[in-house]
Amino acid sequence: MSVSMQGKIAVITGGAGSIGHATALTLAAAGADLMLVDINGEALAARRDTVAALGVRVETHVADVSKAADVAAYAARTLSAYGRIDAFFNNAGIEGKLGPTEEYDEAEFDRIIAVNLKGIFLGLRHVLPVMLRQGHGAIVNTGSIASERGLAGACAYNASKHGVIGLTRTAASEVGARGVRVNAVMPGVIDTPLLEAMLKMMFKGDVDAGKRVLGKVATQDRIGKPSEVGEVVTFLLSDAAAFVNGAAWAVDGGALSTIRH
Repeated sequence: MSVSMQGKIAVITGGAGSIGHATALTLAAAGADLMLVDINGEALAARRDTVAALGVRVETHVADVSKAADVAAYAARTLSAYGRIDAFFNNAGIEGKLGPTEEYDEAEFDRIIAVNLKGIFLGLRHVLPVMLRQGHGAIVNTGSIASERGLAGACAYNASKHGVIGLTRTAASEVGARGVRVNAVMPGVIDTPLLEAMLKMMFKGDVDAGKRVLGKVATQDRIGKPSEVGEVVTFLLSDAAAFVNGAAWAVDGGALSTIRH
């Protein structure tokens, strides 16, 4: 089954990151015009050129997703540029520092919650009204396998990603009958700079060893690729997923299906 996003307008937060960029490429290949949002303006500009090379229109906007004014601004900018928002990948997130819960730094906890959880809420808060006025739209929030499992040393990250699924299910229950769908993806161990940053902390700088070890979390014995998440996101944002609402889709090579390792 081929998925079409022809004529659709899609917003992606974390658009300069690996999963955001991979999803932008997949959505562009399916025909969507895009608004890419990220806090890193330089990286965002580079990503824009790569996506635009696929022949679609691509706009960019620099924003901190933890700030309401910035989120309202990227929603308004999208409406100014395109007139509507059909699809929203509410994706921006950070990994934060690792440490035991009983010693975890309060300021670091607040920082991670602000981006990973409040940022998702603010995205919903400012994009949902647009979609509800239109009478249609699809949203995918980014959770994690940490949305359903504990991860020692990552109390703030775990709490934020558990919260994302709660927000997803709540919003889906509120707007499903009004033409808007809200789902989530839960990526597993995906080969991204974010993963490498965590592995440097977990494996004392030996990223390759970390990838070999964590690859065994998946029943497929490997780490996933950002594009494999992007394909699932694109499906969930498309009309092909018209009867999928309030779901949390694991993209994890089978990690959540077992406690194999």
